[in-house]
Amino acid sequence: MIARALTAVAIGFDGQLVTVECDMTKGLPAFNIVGLADKSVNEAKERVRAAITNSDFSFPAKRITINLAPANLNKEGSHLDLPIAVAILTASGQLSRDALKKVLLAGELSLDGELRPIRGALSLAECARKNGCETIILPAENAAQAALLDNLNVVGATTLTDVILHLLSEKIIKATIRDVVKNTCSDISSIDDIRGQESAKRALVIAAAGHHNLLFTGSPGAGKTMLARTLPGLLPPLTADEIFETTKIYSLASETDDIVAARPFRSPHHTASFVALIGGGAKSKPGEISLANHGVLFLDEIPEFPRSSLEALRQPLEDRVVSISRAAGKATYPAHFMLVATMNPCPCGYYGDEKRECTCTQQHIINYQRKLSGPLIDRIDMVIPVTRVPRDQLLEKTTAPPRAAKWQEQIATARQTQIERQKKPNSVLTNKQLEKFAALGSEAKDLLSSAAERLNLSARSYFKTLRVARTIADLNNHTDVGVADIAEALQYRGQS
Repeated sequence: MIARALTAVAIGFDGQLVTVECDMTKGLPAFNIVGLADKSVNEAKERVRAAITNSDFSFPAKRITINLAPANLNKEGSHLDLPIAVAILTASGQLSRDALKKVLLAGELSLDGELRPIRGALSLAECARKNGCETIILPAENAAQAALLDNLNVVGATTLTDVILHLLSEKIIKATIRDVVKNTCSDISSIDDIRGQESAKRALVIAAAGHHNLLFTGSPGAGKTMLARTLPGLLPPLTADEIFETTKIYSLASETDDIVAARPFRSPHHTASFVALIGGGAKSKPGEISLANHGVLFLDEIPEFPRSSLEALRQPLEDRVVSISRAAGKATYPAHFMLVATMNPCPCGYYGDEKRECTCTQQHIINYQRKLSGPLIDRIDMVIPVTRVPRDQLLEKTTAPPRAAKWQEQIATARQTQIERQKKPNSVLTNKQLEKFAALGSEAKDLLSSAAERLNLSARSYFKTLRVARTIADLNNHTDVGVADIAEALQYRGQS
């Protein structure tokens, strides 16, 4: 008789159901695993053998063949240890086959039978629910993540013995109850600590309200980086669906075993590789743009990043997903992030500065600014020049009341207005949807048309300006987009 246990493997952002089949026959003792298993799965033979023995179960002295079906799917991950061990114990008569109905198993075994945390627990749990499983058994450290899913019994176990006793109904492990996830926000007081920069702060509020991409330009020490780092504190808390998706990505990337309840803020160094930024590698893991999903991707001194990496951002900025195609397979990850970048006007940083003279040649300045291509700049909604604050203003005491909490409330209200009106932020409205949700009066339309002609705006820049104007109107509680909203949005087109 063949024993079967269900498990799953993560293929890109989703899980794929895998059936572990165990066959035992008489003959010289042997232990073989077939079904396109990688090295980590083949090494499971020794872990499983030691874990079964050290858990006071009997490892059968027979010819054992484990088949991982479907056989044409690459299997990787040490989480296959637990279903292989359970399948062997079932085939040898130490566990009933009925105990495994509608149960999915996943977990890495130590040599003494303890269960260790695994990667991609949420993907496996989602696959279990989608394929009709009622229960998933996995390491206790991953149970809180998996419990984010409804309509699935999540059993967090610590040892192989606990798993078997639970399946035998001798020692039932209580299902993990979904905790109330407290949405956490970054410190919002930091933006009040910044002196001056009122236009830049206004741009941050607009960007946060409409989920717009932003580029700060200016000389060194003007406060570009400090401004960018205050953005997470202005963003509204993650929704339940966003918490689930963000946690799922972080679990797949082995970043954490906990629930991610705060908006991500990813700040890769400019020496980060193409694969680290975009994703990929031998196992097609998510990159920084996916880890920044529903949050902020901050590229400090963006011209210093490799041009190939920057050009690779063009498609994710438009489609909000990234597709990674490799010889081993294809994976698609979400990449719905806000891009916030900073740059100097030239290599020395002082081109156009009022206090210091630029030492760069004209050719150096041109070459430096060309590091950002026109198509990439075109995908940035707002380009904001940042000037240095006078020293006397830096030292003077301020009596102005804090405004961060008020701004955060305005942003949350504007976001809620967008969700109720169009089910999405303004930045991802299609051109067709803009005709419906951002209709212009004759004066506003004339202003935008004449500005587009005078500034030589591309079609993409034209519609991005309209999206920013729609966000400004939402912040100003305007039902329609007016002349003032268009005029302010045009101020933020900058270099494009």
